[in-house]
This record gives sequence, C-alpha cells and structure tokens, in this order.
Amino acid sequence: MQNQVLQAFFLGRAFAEVLSEKVEDGVTNALSELGKFDAEQRENLRQFIAEVQSRAANDVTQEGAAIATVDGPVSADELQETLDKLRAEIASLKSELKNYRDNQG
Repeated sequence: MQNQVLQAFFLGRAFAEVLSEKVEDGVTNALSELGKFDAEQRENLRQFIAEVQSRAANDVTQEGAAIATVDGPVSADELQETLDKLRAEIASLKSELKNYRDNQG
C-alpha cells in the first residue's frame, strides 16, 4: 500500500511539473506574439503618420494651393482675411458684452 501512495505522489508531482512547464510555454508564446503585434502596430502607425505628414508638406509647398469649401476653392489669402474678420468681430462682441455686464451690475 505504501508503494501505491509513493507512486501516486511521484505521479502527481510529475503531472504538476509538466503542467507548469506547458503553462509557462503557453504564456511565454502568448506574450511573445503580443510583443510582435505591438511592434507591428507601432510601425504601421509610424508609417501612417509619416505618410500624412508627407502629404501635408506637399500640399503646403504647392504654390497657389486652394482650400476646397462648400462654396468652391478658397485661396489661403482669402481664408486668412475671413479669419481676421471673424476674430475682429469676436473681439467687438466681447467688448459689447463686457459693457453690457458692467452697466447691469
């Protein structure tokens, strides 16, 4: 009877060792694949960013480049003029609002 108990002990220990090794291998492989995937995604993102920056640089360097709008193409000068007018209008409205609040208080 003691021989069977001893055999069961060694069988259980061997089972635990093999199972532990298999789990360790599985986790190691999974982490390795995850690392590869992460590296690939970072490289893809880097390439995507480089392509976007390259296209943007090409668009900026083109002379006479126009920005497409609903009304049609708008030159950079026209766009800047519109932005300046909007900024001036906002500043004027802020000033009027401040005066109104000062008179109410």
